[in-house]
Amino acid sequence: MSGEITNLTRMRSTSSILHLDLDAFFAAVEQRDKPSLRGKPVIVGGAGPRGVVATASYEARVFGVRSAMSGTEARRRCPHAAFLGGRFGAYRQSSQVVMELLREISPLVEPLSFDEAYVDLEASGWNLAKLDEHVAGLRAELTRRTAGLTASVGVGSSKFLAKLGSEAAKPDGVRIIAPGEEIEFISPLPVRAIPGVGPVTEGKLLALGLATVADLRAADPRELVRELGRASGESLRHLAHGRDDREVEAEREAKSISVEDTFPTDLTDRPRLASILRRDAESVAGRLQRSGSFARTVAIKVRMADFTTISKARSLGGATDHAEVIGRVGEELLAEVDIREGVRLLGIGVSNFTRAAQERLFEDETPETGRTETEVEVDTSGVRGRGFFPGADVIHDALGRGWVWGSGLGRVTVRFETRHTGPGPVRTFLEDDPALQLAKELPDLPESRLETAPQQGPMAR
Repeated sequence: MSGEITNLTRMRSTSSILHLDLDAFFAAVEQRDKPSLRGKPVIVGGAGPRGVVATASYEARVFGVRSAMSGTEARRRCPHAAFLGGRFGAYRQSSQVVMELLREISPLVEPLSFDEAYVDLEASGWNLAKLDEHVAGLRAELTRRTAGLTASVGVGSSKFLAKLGSEAAKPDGVRIIAPGEEIEFISPLPVRAIPGVGPVTEGKLLALGLATVADLRAADPRELVRELGRASGESLRHLAHGRDDREVEAEREAKSISVEDTFPTDLTDRPRLASILRRDAESVAGRLQRSGSFARTVAIKVRMADFTTISKARSLGGATDHAEVIGRVGEELLAEVDIREGVRLLGIGVSNFTRAAQERLFEDETPETGRTETEVEVDTSGVRGRGFFPGADVIHDALGRGWVWGSGLGRVTVRFETRHTGPGPVRTFLEDDPALQLAKELPDLPESRLETAPQQGPMAR
């Protein structure tokens, strides 16, 4: 094999793939809806001793807090932060608004998660000679429709470049990589900036003296293949030359939907575990129904006190989207697991999807609601009583809407404020106070449709 790269992938001649990434999404939603937290460190997840950080606001990142960090470490680094449980209904609401906006621009939108998507601008009505203007209109409209959220945007001739552009633009910025600028833009980046280069691969590259993308581009292809394997070595060579021919896939669908609970103490109470499974089955079923899918496989995951993880799955005689079916199968699978040593984590999920209604199991006709685009681990380590976890939306008969500031010892402390008010007062109630309830409905976001003429908005030609 020579030192010259061969069979280079086809490249677009225009900057026509956009990558949008909502800034610190979960934390930003919490700051938007809770005025007293704006400009302050906010950490979603990690509330209990075993919790894991889902997202940290930029104010918390200054202290070194990052996603996937243990809650214990996050609290050590930023003890004054607000640690909140996840409000996935609120995140899903804003995500759907953003994805709807992107689909107004182009029929080719590929959601990657709640907060991230690719858009093929060749299929849009945008005049690519006016990218700056169009992207500015898109970001302004996104902020309006989501009542204040921001996004970082990258645009390039490939998914690879667009993604790197949005990373370079964070937070709340834009980076458009024009044709001919690709090599100049990527050359000084560290090799870990390349998608798919994790700690192990980075270590191997550094051991070869390859610290930057420019180093990688100049490397001996034979050495890369020898150290990383043919597929990885050749893929990295292509990316180091800015080459990526992956298309935007509009129909990207999740392969599974699941919910997991991490507990503050190991559980051995089987009825309690079964109750948790049934609750989570309702969430999974709801997401199935909103997606229009039916599942043919139910699975559970049980992580024991010693971190041993047991996974069990069962194929159904047909397909279902009903909570009772999913929950019952989950309980049956759990009955096969010896839980005497204690359960640290419990999850239930579905997979093997179909959209064929004739495969449905007609055992229950109770409709469910809700949807998710991704698999998420729900940290319930801070949940007590009736679900008054930190950050939860509540409503009081006399005082109106607020959110849980904290709970414990039979009491719930609530800050009464909404996104439309300033910082509100704090009051404490008995946990069983009948006047205090979890809020079932989310406040509406601004109207989805443009309020101005089309030529003034993100669809402008």
